[in-house]
Amino acid sequence: MNHSRNEQLMARKAAATPRGVGVMGTFFADRAQGAELWDVEGRRYIDFAGGIAVMNVGHGHPKVVAAVKAQLERFSHTCYQVVPYESYVALAEKLNQITPGTHAKKTAFFSTGAEAVENAIKIARSYTKRSGVIAFGGAFHGRSLFAVSLTGKVQPYKAGFGPFPPEIYHAPFPCHCASLEETKKAVQHLFKADIEPSRVAAIVFEPVQGEGGFNVIQAEAVQWLRALCDEHGIVLIADEVQTGFGRTGRMFAMEHFGVVPDLMTIAKSLAAGTPLSAVTGKAEIMDAPAPGGLGGTYAGNPLAIAAAHAVIDVMAEERLPERGARLGDRLQAELNAMRSAVPQIADVRGLGGMVAVEFAQPATGEPDADFTKRVQAEALKRNLILLTCGVNANVVRFLFPLTIAEPVFDEALGILKDALQAA
Repeated sequence: MNHSRNEQLMARKAAATPRGVGVMGTFFADRAQGAELWDVEGRRYIDFAGGIAVMNVGHGHPKVVAAVKAQLERFSHTCYQVVPYESYVALAEKLNQITPGTHAKKTAFFSTGAEAVENAIKIARSYTKRSGVIAFGGAFHGRSLFAVSLTGKVQPYKAGFGPFPPEIYHAPFPCHCASLEETKKAVQHLFKADIEPSRVAAIVFEPVQGEGGFNVIQAEAVQWLRALCDEHGIVLIADEVQTGFGRTGRMFAMEHFGVVPDLMTIAKSLAAGTPLSAVTGKAEIMDAPAPGGLGGTYAGNPLAIAAAHAVIDVMAEERLPERGARLGDRLQAELNAMRSAVPQIADVRGLGGMVAVEFAQPATGEPDADFTKRVQAEALKRNLILLTCGVNANVVRFLFPLTIAEPVFDEALGILKDALQAA
């Protein structure tokens, strides 16, 4: 019996790699361009996953490719902590300039979003000389042991991996699913029952929860968090790993709320698929750790730094945040127009190009994870790659490249409608 190339590769994958690395696709990538991807058998897919929010400038953007090639010809690695290079410093200067707030800032580079989060906590603890950290239900901050402890979703991220580090606390996230009053009560209860505010180093939150279901934080809640942190000397950390770099209609989601965090974590679309993350924040906080306290062998890799310089230029030149917002508005309008035909649509929400649709059983209002899986499967049958999310696995999130060509976007919307009706 002849097996297809994809089937052969799936068999090799099963034999050579552990099941703990969950894989959605049953096909293997061969090449990608813009918002399109071709598998090893030549099938074309429209990519509405973007490598989980990494390809905001699209696959193979010529300016990014040229920047990485040029750097590769000069050197690929020295370890910045051994022999530094100007491009690292120049990128730090750019991030200090374009992130929210006009105060003095400094930036350190790392390789992954989880690393950025963990280092932000280290910086906050070093600065405050405190240990406690407050995060939120439904949060996703990464898979390393401390980052997954901050994450507010058990399956599949935390199950079987405990015990977790102490002095991490969770409160309900103030969005459409919990009121600000509930959050305030929960935090006050933490301060009375678990840890006094003078021992809390940091509060970390996503302006729009990614894995949690694209839950947009209430604007009033951001103001309250800033005031709470100011009152108690707590470092406010905005995790912009998924929301950053144009996804929400602004360069950074915090720009929507008029509040400046003390520290920001950045990764994903920062460097267009090359591994790079950053912590940017108030200079005096960033300077708290002693020399050697921050870093990493690959932290601030020269190829990724080169890609990030190109990404920042492309974002400005092509006005990608604004374009993402326009496309996001169109997508929300199309989904809302389908509510009568698809009664499982319980909510359509988002900020800019960060859009999601939530599904529930029409009769009971209970989360409908099965229907969500069917929508994803029907879309994939029609060659549209979608991702699910949400604590109840009942949300489809849309992470199309912000550079997507209009005809390809139109085609994807047509497939989405067909998939919703077929499901």
